[in-house]
Amino acid sequence: MKIQICGFSGSGKSTLARALGKKYGCPVLHMDGVHWYGDWQCRSDEEKTGTVNRFLSENDCWVIDGNYTGICPQRFSDCDLLVLLLFDRFYCFKNCLSRYKKYKGRPRPDLPCGEKFDPEFAWWILHAGRTRKIRQNLKMLAANAKSALVFTSRRAFEKWLEAEGIALGLDE
Repeated sequence: MKIQICGFSGSGKSTLARALGKKYGCPVLHMDGVHWYGDWQCRSDEEKTGTVNRFLSENDCWVIDGNYTGICPQRFSDCDLLVLLLFDRFYCFKNCLSRYKKYKGRPRPDLPCGEKFDPEFAWWILHAGRTRKIRQNLKMLAANAKSALVFTSRRAFEKWLEAEGIALGLDE
């Protein structure tokens, strides 16, 4: 099984990725961890592409979470399932704020940088990360996927989790 998870910041991509990795016994790659290092510094395009290409070539099954559509776009056509989490901005904002309180200044399991929550990130969650272009790009990924699940409501998402026997209580 090859699963790609995309969606808005704070929608639960990394948490779902860990749960699906556990369920299917697949390694998980977090694109935030590929993109960022140190004190919120970006890796070079060559490093990011190399990391993702190695991961794809070394694994027959995998779960990848994160958008970063310009990095190894073949992962979208290679995946068996694309899960798209398009939840309400205020729900995502609340999740990011909770995550910040939990990990404040420390790296979280899916990101090697110290957790932060600044006005720039708040603006990204509420506005900049939800532009029409971004929403259209995410929906186009789903439209072109072999199989896609698009969730805009938490209720529908939780119903699917229950039907699949997926537990998200994976806090490290």
